[in-house]
Amino acid sequence: MTSPIKSIIFDFGGVLLKWDPRSLYRRHFPNETDNVERFFKEADFAGWNAHQDKGRSFKDGVAVLSSQFPQYSHLIKGYHDHWIDSIVGMFDGTVEILKQLKQKGYPLYGLSNWSAETYPLAREKYHFFDLLDDIVLSGAVGHNKPEPEIYHIMLEIIRKPAYECLFIDDSLPNIQQAQRMGFQTIHFESPEQLATELRLLNLL
Repeated sequence: MTSPIKSIIFDFGGVLLKWDPRSLYRRHFPNETDNVERFFKEADFAGWNAHQDKGRSFKDGVAVLSSQFPQYSHLIKGYHDHWIDSIVGMFDGTVEILKQLKQKGYPLYGLSNWSAETYPLAREKYHFFDLLDDIVLSGAVGHNKPEPEIYHIMLEIIRKPAYECLFIDDSLPNIQQAQRMGFQTIHFESPEQLATELRLLNLL
């Protein structure tokens, strides 16, 4: 490895995996499209899910949100019961890049906002996780990106300074926080764009 970058850190959802809760609802609740959109907006699904990613159990999360929005209780429970169907596949191009980087000898890591409860379901299905040397999940450590604490936890595992680490994420706030902490970064837009930027860094 001739690059100053010694370790490469990947986000999961939006970079390696395609996460789409609407796909889950289209599959299991096909006649409730309008209700699903109202549910997302009125119940602040994104905010609720962020609490799940931070370590709250689904049992507690479903109970809390169902008590606040009983009209949507079937949709809330349905998300838990059929969660795996919110993962609609992987970014094949990114997975191929992951394999190429592994072959070149780069240590590879994962840093994701993800419930520790649901991660094993995806881990069992998608074998590219085997390429990673270690991962940090927000649900396991109690901090979400872009909170600085989760980046510090990642660095403690890698045991390298931030400037020797490349962080790849599709979320601009997560990228901006990493930049403030000294990481080198790539704001992911597509596998093709990622490959181009990695070549510019002499990593591919």
